[in-house]
Amino acid sequence: MPSENIVPGIPESEWPWYYIDPDACIDCGACMTECPFEAIFEESEVPDAYKMSAGQERVPHGEARYTAKGGEIVDLTPDIQYNYDYFSKGPGYDARP
Repeated sequence: MPSENIVPGIPESEWPWYYIDPDACIDCGACMTECPFEAIFEESEVPDAYKMSAGQERVPHGEARYTAKGGEIVDLTPDIQYNYDYFSKGPGYDARP
């Protein structure tokens, strides 16, 4: 993803997600339109009942990666805290390239 505010989780084996740097983000929304997976939401609009499409992949924190059959409803709001924890508890800023 071409953004200075979106960083890959490192090491990927432990953090296989991308994170938005909360200190660098200016809430402009540019990343939402650039994300090919439509996986970025304004924090106040993160869905608690997101309907997954068939073939869509998901890696819930602490769980195994899976591919949706289609129609599954998932709560994405717990991921907000994981994003903040990545930068406040680690490895966050220490893992930046």
